[in-house]
Formats: sequence, C-alpha cells, structure tokens
Amino acid sequence: MAFTPAWRNFKRMQDLTVAAASLIYAAAAIDALGRLPGGPAITLQWTLLWPAAYLGFSLAIPLLVTPLKRWLAKYVWMSFQAGFGQTPGSVVLGVALLLGAGLFTYEEVGRAVRAGQAGANVFSAYAAGIGILAAQAILARALERVPAIRAKIEER
Repeated sequence: MAFTPAWRNFKRMQDLTVAAASLIYAAAAIDALGRLPGGPAITLQWTLLWPAAYLGFSLAIPLLVTPLKRWLAKYVWMSFQAGFGQTPGSVVLGVALLLGAGLFTYEEVGRAVRAGQAGANVFSAYAAGIGILAAQAILARALERVPAIRAKIEER
C-alpha cells in the first residue's frame, strides 16, 4: 500500500533538510578554503577531516545505541505528528533555521580569519548536526516497519 501524502511530505522534508544542510556546509567549506589562514592543508583538516569524524559519530551513535535510537525515533514520530514538513510554515521555518546556522558558520569563519586562527570548530558542530539529521531521515524509514505506526501512515 501507499503512504499518506502527509507521511510522504514528511519523509521528503527529512531528506531535503539533510541535502540543504550538506549544501550549506559545502558552501561554507569552500568559502573557508579561500579565507582561513594556514593554507589548504590546514583548512581541509578543519573543514573536512575533523568534521567527518563528528558527522560519523553523530550519525552512527544514535543508530547503534538502542536507548538513543528509541528516543530519536520517538522524536521523529512526534515531529511528524506535530506537522513538520507538511505545511508551508514548517518548511519555511526549517529552511530559516538551516540558513541561520549557515550564516552563523560564515560569521565564525570570519571571526577565525580576523583572529588569525587556522581552525574554526564550528565546522565540526555543523557536521555533527548533519549527522543527526541524517539519522532522523534513516529512522523515519525504520518507523515505516513498525506495525502500529504503519497502520497510521498507510492510505486506506
């Protein structure tokens, strides 16, 4: 059976949130390559190497640690029930939050440049956020296999 339009919109919004956050991150990393002191090798370390570890941990831990997985799955289900990604207002709010985080990252890179610092830890934090968003998108699909939830999201 097919899923309800609300569920399809919710899953689509989960995926688009991960994609948009990743694109914002990529733009910030490219911007940092030209601005952070220390040369490309140091900048790549701060924008790709360390953040990749944070992304990996923040993606894997909620999917592997059962209590965290249960809690995050419950949060994903509550987000769906609250209407996230199903109304224009929630989509605009989600995009605004992502853009706000992107602007914060841009400003933190500027602060690092002004201070003469080679690193900007904000990249690791933003990458960890992307990992959690990706875990939520994965858990949305896992919820489809829970019989009680499946009964609520399938079209009749």
